[in-house]
Amino acid sequence: MRALVIDDSRAVRTLLKSILKEIGFEVAEASQGAEALEMLDEIGRPDIALVDWNMPVMDGYEFVRLVRSERAYDDLCLIMVTTESEKEKVVGALNAGADGYLVKPFTKETLMEKFSALGLDIS
Repeated sequence: MRALVIDDSRAVRTLLKSILKEIGFEVAEASQGAEALEMLDEIGRPDIALVDWNMPVMDGYEFVRLVRSERAYDDLCLIMVTTESEKEKVVGALNAGADGYLVKPFTKETLMEKFSALGLDIS
């Protein structure tokens, strides 16, 4: 399986990349949404994208909204991984097309639980 990690924090990208590789993912990374959109064209469609909300240039909400406007990415699983925990933000992200929402800080176990809840077969 292939994953795209989108976060402006190098530390968070490194953590997610490490967890995802450990469970068998090929991982690409981007530091903001516009870069990630370009990467979708370059690397092809990943199975999952883990997206931060607060990033420069293009935030995660806008990335999710734009990706969901493209039919080619209808089956791309989008999970917001962010510090934004207000109910309005969660509802907004889900309404924009995010499949799941995970609040930072997180652990490998909470990430795995989110994958399981979304029906992702990572075995």
